[in-house]
Amino acid sequence: MPFVVDLTRGTVEREDRSAEAGHFGGSILGLRLLAERTPAGLDPYDPRALVYVAAGVLGGVRGPGLAKSVFLAKSPLTGVAGETHALGPFAAGLRGAGAEALAITGRAETLSYLLVTGGHVSIHAAGELRGLGTAATTDALRARHGQDAHVAAIGPAGESLVRYASVVTDYAFAAARYGVGAVFGSKNLKAIVCVGDAPASVADPDALAGLAAFYREAIPGNRLAALQRSEPGFAGWVGETPQPGYLAVRNFSVSGENGLRPIAPHAYDGRAVATEGGCPGCPNDCLKVYAPQGAPERRSGGLGQEAVLSLGWNLGIDDLDTVLGANALCHDLGLDPVSLGGTLAFAMECASRGLLPAGPAFGDTGALDGLIRDVAARGGALGDLLAEGSARAARRIGPEAEPYAMTVKGAEVPCFDPRAQPGIGLGYAAAPNGPRYDALEHDLDFDPELGLPYSFPEAARIGVEPAEAVTLDAGRGRRSARLLRLWSALDALNLCVFASSPTRPLTIDHLTSLVTAVSGEKFTVEDLLDAGQRRLDLMRTYASREGGGPDELPARFHDEAVTAGPYAGAVLARDSFARARDAFYEELGWGDSAV
Repeated sequence: MPFVVDLTRGTVEREDRSAEAGHFGGSILGLRLLAERTPAGLDPYDPRALVYVAAGVLGGVRGPGLAKSVFLAKSPLTGVAGETHALGPFAAGLRGAGAEALAITGRAETLSYLLVTGGHVSIHAAGELRGLGTAATTDALRARHGQDAHVAAIGPAGESLVRYASVVTDYAFAAARYGVGAVFGSKNLKAIVCVGDAPASVADPDALAGLAAFYREAIPGNRLAALQRSEPGFAGWVGETPQPGYLAVRNFSVSGENGLRPIAPHAYDGRAVATEGGCPGCPNDCLKVYAPQGAPERRSGGLGQEAVLSLGWNLGIDDLDTVLGANALCHDLGLDPVSLGGTLAFAMECASRGLLPAGPAFGDTGALDGLIRDVAARGGALGDLLAEGSARAARRIGPEAEPYAMTVKGAEVPCFDPRAQPGIGLGYAAAPNGPRYDALEHDLDFDPELGLPYSFPEAARIGVEPAEAVTLDAGRGRRSARLLRLWSALDALNLCVFASSPTRPLTIDHLTSLVTAVSGEKFTVEDLLDAGQRRLDLMRTYASREGGGPDELPARFHDEAVTAGPYAGAVLARDSFARARDAFYEELGWGDSAV
């Protein structure tokens, strides 16, 4: 039952959608509302545009894998459904304030915020918060509403309508991708504040407690879960050289020797930031907060899995303090580190080729802070250009720049190279909401020699058998589609992918038991996969309506082979990729053609 907020009229209503089975108040309901309430072709910044924020029935329950909220809108970057998720305590805060979901339309006359408390939503002026970073905004709103308040806020980037602006929850937990923060900015919505500690409803507390006990005991014996709990958590690239063909180096332009240094494990010493805690009810502290001691704002330094890659090696930078400072600044200004890193890397390659004379240089650590601030403020010609994202910037520069925009559907691709893991490439290309690194598991995890054998039986339950990671054929297409369907289900229900099957401790049976324990409804494996399929179908239908696509990768991955290292020679042959993509579509019931 979402609250429907019209910022133009200043009204709040409750809408009963309980008769619709199977959406659990997550992104499936949000996608339905997006399609129902907005006409085709609507500009994402139009006041009639909708932004949906939800914990749903499952998100925010204090238990393993349940601390996730969804932020959904038509993306100003891709023009299709932009769905992004925040970990951390915000989902529990939304539930504690008496709400499962908010559907927000209209545009406030002046900068405003929403207050959710006691099962009511109200609109308040926020003019004094204009220009503040997400941390200072959170400070100000907690000073007003209590230190236990939970806050989702945009920074200057969202106010400036940077097309990849993010929303940051509780200082360090970002809903980063696809520019939902810019949609907030277009609505003059600075923040959502949640006050209250009403417990989320749980049908079977004993069953939930048993699942939590299992998860806690399973962490040490699960390679990825143990890595996430250890220092530095998601920044698990310590001690590794940026391997050609596995991680992006200088805008994916270097696939041989790169001269960049690995990051030693001790480099993180002294850079951890004490926080109030991570995901409520989960014993695994995955997303840790790091920033250099001298950073202007350290609390915003939540270190997601891609930050070291996107803001480091992809920019030709191997200095950890520079990367950690840039990440903290991104979150405080409200910028997606992945799209920012991809856009800056694009600009650096264009500059190196003489296409952007005033552009930045790879490896220039001294210029990075200023560049980020210019983008967030749309400051100067370069800042304004790069605030559009690399695909639009390339079109402005000219056709000769377009090959260096490493984007799919207008969104920058994550920094895991698909030439060595073609299933990831299929996910980047064909997922109907655009490229995302956590849409499906890595091909290497299911490699017979290099993978995670404990995950093979679980993967086999959804038809994913071990296969050499670099293999690109119809079988790869079917396996990737099955993994995408499973992880789509997790997104649909606000279940955490970093706790779940097939590579983390919560098996498919644990996941269905979680849903049953919380909701009281019998939930099966078939129900789980059906939820994933319905989410994907809704996204694809919306993308078709909005003219989204195409389902293609940048030409570099097809035309330039990896030249060194263990993946030397890896390249995505166009005909093999097309056959794999057709099998991907067929598995999902989408026929044999792209949107």
